[in-house]
Amino acid sequence: MNHILFTIFEAVLIAIALSTDAFIASFAYGSNKIKIPFSSMQVISLICTGILGISLLLGTFLKPYLPGDLLKIGAFSILFILGIIKLMDNIINSIIHKHAIIDKQIKFSFLNINFILNIYADPKEADLDESKTLSPKEALSLAVALSLDSLAAGFGVALGNVNIFAIILCSLIFSMLSIKSGAFIGNKISEKVPFQLSWLSGFLLIFLAFLRL
Repeated sequence: MNHILFTIFEAVLIAIALSTDAFIASFAYGSNKIKIPFSSMQVISLICTGILGISLLLGTFLKPYLPGDLLKIGAFSILFILGIIKLMDNIINSIIHKHAIIDKQIKFSFLNINFILNIYADPKEADLDESKTLSPKEALSLAVALSLDSLAAGFGVALGNVNIFAIILCSLIFSMLSIKSGAFIGNKISEKVPFQLSWLSGFLLIFLAFLRL
């Protein structure tokens, strides 16, 4: 029973840690009166969860080939470093936003790294046509930007003993809730309010890192 509760607790923590960026991005859209249709929410949730699932499977696949001590150190290091990075997110985003300037006339490209980094720094940039509605195609680029953390975190978490199904299920649920609630709250406030939750994501990732020890 205790093992089941810990599995659920860990899966929920991971999902919350990786969903805070989606909440912040959706809050920014809502406060700028940019609508996120349900179809776009599904795209973001599925892409983010899918990339997380791939990184979890990759970590699980490689785990048998790595020494036990290295697994523990590797899992701790990845999550701890990512947590520190999230705590410094404001500084990192300002640097990216300063140096990754996007041309509004640029043609959409799934593999345009400059485009993805610019969205990571400022999620509102995903609304390329400035239609005040995030289309599924635009949501795809936002989802890729929001999934950058999941690649590392999923791999690091998988080096330990985790329930992949529980994490994926929680990720689907919490990512949808984060997008919906973020957009709703942002729309209600309806103004550009400095709103940062990256510290929460960083704190949770560091906490998860110490659970690996």
